[in-house]
Amino acid sequence: MAFPAKAKIFAAVLVTAFATATAAQAAGKCGNDSSGFPAWLEAYKANAEARGIDTGPLAGVKYDRGTIRIDRGQHKAFRGTVEQFMQRRAPASYVRKAKGYMKSQASLLRRIESRYGVQPEVLLAIWGMETGFGANSGNKGVFAPLATLAYDCRRSAFFTNELDSALEIAQKGYISASKMRGAGFGELGQTQFLPSKYLQFAVDFDGDGRRDLIHSRADVLASTANFLRGHGWRPGGGYGPGEVNYPVWNDWNRASIYQKALAEFARRIAN
Repeated sequence: MAFPAKAKIFAAVLVTAFATATAAQAAGKCGNDSSGFPAWLEAYKANAEARGIDTGPLAGVKYDRGTIRIDRGQHKAFRGTVEQFMQRRAPASYVRKAKGYMKSQASLLRRIESRYGVQPEVLLAIWGMETGFGANSGNKGVFAPLATLAYDCRRSAFFTNELDSALEIAQKGYISASKMRGAGFGELGQTQFLPSKYLQFAVDFDGDGRRDLIHSRADVLASTANFLRGHGWRPGGGYGPGEVNYPVWNDWNRASIYQKALAEFARRIAN
C-alpha cells in the first residue's frame, strides 16, 4: 500500500511543478535587470487574472533593487563557523530569553507538543533565530519583493508560485493586502513563512477564526510545529546532527550552517 501512495504524491508534485513552470513562462520573459520588469508585470497580471487571481495588490509595484541586492549577497550571511553565526543570530541573551519563554509559555508549548509532537525548545529556537522572538519580523510590503524575484531569472518559477500564493492570501481575506508586510523576500510573520507555506501549514491555534502569524503567538508557534510535522518530524526524536529529525531542518532552511545553529540553539535552550 505504501508504494501507490508514494506514486500518487510524486505525481501530484510533478503536476504542481509543471503548472508552476507553465504559469511562469506564460507570465512573460524573465530578466536580470529592471528594463523588462514593467512588460513582465503586465504579462503576469494578464495571466494571473485569466486564472482567476485578483492582481489589485500589484497596483503601483515597482522593481525592487534592494531585494535583488540582498538576494545576490545573502551568501555572505552564512560565512564563518557555527559559533560565529550563533553569536550573530542566537547569542547568549537569546538563550536566556528562550528559557524564560519555556517557563512563561509552558502551557501553550505543552499543548502544541501534544498536538504536533515538536519539542518546545525547537519552536523557540526557530522563533528566536528568525525574528528575535517576533521583534524583527520586517515591515516591508511583500508584493514588490515577490514580483521582483518572480521576474528575476534565477528562481522565476519558484517565486511566481509565491506571488500567486500571496495574492491568494489577500484575495481570500486571510490577511489584508495592506497588512502583508515582512522581510526582504516576501516572508510573513514571526517565523517568516513564505506565502505558499502559509497556505499549506498556517493554523488557527488560538481559536479566533484567523491564522494570524503576525500577532498571535499561539498561531505562530503552532503553525511552525505543523510545518515541521508536515515535513516528517518524529515526535520526541532527536534533532542534532545524525539524529532522526535533523534532516527536517533542511526543509526549513537549506543552509547547513543555519541547520547546525538551530539544532545547537535548541539544545542550549533545553539544557
